[in-house]
Amino acid sequence: MLNVDPGYLIASMLVSSVGFVLFSYGKKQRRFPHTALGIVLLVYPYFVTDVTLMLTIGGLLMGLLFVLVKLGI
Repeated sequence: MLNVDPGYLIASMLVSSVGFVLFSYGKKQRRFPHTALGIVLLVYPYFVTDVTLMLTIGGLLMGLLFVLVKLGI
C-alpha cells in the first residue's frame, strides 16, 4: 500500500530529485558512477518505507559516490 505520510513523501521527493540530477549529469557527461547512482537514488525510495532508513541509505550512497570520484572512477 502507498505510504502517504508527509515526512515520507518529502524525503522520497528529496532523494529522487537528487537522483534525477545525478542521472542527468552522468548521462550528459558520460560518467558511469553518477548515472548508476542516479538510477539507484531514483528507484530505491519505492522499496524503503522508513524515512530515517531512506535518508541514511541516500547519505551512504552519496558518500560512496564521493569516494568513487576521489579514486578517479
